[in-house]
Amino acid sequence: MIEILVVEDDPILGRGLQVSLEVEGYKVLWVRDFKTASNVEIKSKLNLIILDLNLPDGNGLDLLQNIRKSDIQIPIIILTAKTDEDSVVEGLQLGANDYVRKPFGNKELLARIKIAIKEPRKREQQIRYGELLILIDQRRVMLNDQEIVFERREFDIFNYFVQHSEMVVTRKTLLDFLGQDNEIYDRTIDSHISHIRTRLRKAGVKSIQLTSVYGVGYRLENK
Repeated sequence: MIEILVVEDDPILGRGLQVSLEVEGYKVLWVRDFKTASNVEIKSKLNLIILDLNLPDGNGLDLLQNIRKSDIQIPIIILTAKTDEDSVVEGLQLGANDYVRKPFGNKELLARIKIAIKEPRKREQQIRYGELLILIDQRRVMLNDQEIVFERREFDIFNYFVQHSEMVVTRKTLLDFLGQDNEIYDRTIDSHISHIRTRLRKAGVKSIQLTSVYGVGYRLENK
C-alpha cells in the first residue's frame, strides 16, 4: 500500500486530507509540526510527502532541505498559502517535485499525487540569482519568461560565475575550469566575457553586473 506523510498544522485541512486520501486507498500518516515530521522514518516507509510550509515550530522549506541533503529522493509536494513567487521557486530549487496553492480542489491534488508517485524524479537543479533563473540541466538562463541565449562556452563561464558569485575569478581559474584546450586562450576568455555582458544588457538585466577587477580577473555581483 502506498503510504503518504501529510505535514499540515491546520486541524481541519489536515484531517480532511487524511480522510480524502484514505478513501482513495492510500495509507496516511498525518503530523502537525516540524519536530514530529523530522522524527518520521522517511526512507524506509514512505512513498510521498505532502508538506505545508508554515509550521508552528519551523519552516517546511527547512524540512525539505534536510530531506534532500540526506539524498532521499522521495517525491514531495508543497502546500502553500503564500502567494509570492519566491517561496515557490525556493521550494523547487531545494528539490520539491511539485506545489499546490491553498485553497485547492481534491481532484487537482489527487492528480498531482498520482503523477508524482508514477514518475518520481529529482527536480532539475536550478539556481536563482537576482533577476535570473539558471536551469542547469537544460543549460538555459531565464529572465522571467524570456530566455537569454548563451553559446556553449558562454553558458559554462556564466554558470561558473553564478556558483562563485561575489568572488574574484582569475583568467587562469577559468582556463583550468574550461579544460585549457586549444579553443581557449586569455583573449578568448575576454571575448566570452564581453559577449556575456552584451547579452545581459540587451535582455534588460539591471541588477547583475560582471565587473573587471584590474590585473586579477572578474567578479559577478548582484546589486
